[in-house]
Amino acid sequence: MRNEDIPVIRRIPTSREDVFAFAIEGHLNDAALENLYGLLDAAYEGHDEIDLLIRLTGYEGVDWGSAFSESMLSMRAKSLRHLRRYAIVGGPLWIQASVTLMQPFLSIEMRTFEAEDEPEAWKWLNAEPNEQ
Repeated sequence: MRNEDIPVIRRIPTSREDVFAFAIEGHLNDAALENLYGLLDAAYEGHDEIDLLIRLTGYEGVDWGSAFSESMLSMRAKSLRHLRRYAIVGGPLWIQASVTLMQPFLSIEMRTFEAEDEPEAWKWLNAEPNEQ
């Protein structure tokens, strides 16, 4: 069972100023999604474009109504304008399938990686985690 005192979204420090990484552990509800997009908005304040890694090894699902609300779709569209490369590590198979389907329609580079291939994702972003 997940420790509720640990935030669903945790920032992972990285070796580059323009690479941002987050670990998602738990269920993404409206508050967690708003938190994630708020953290990304802060990243865009200092950088026109960023690379992003999302680690989904502890992902437990999403509130679909929240994920596709008008405000979340607007935030997602804004995010896509600022991303260069987007690496997704772990998570369910449907995420990999959706990336494959969406990739031809996006101007960013997206790749999915199995959890055990996370070092390869960092290498693809030319960065390293600075976790302690």
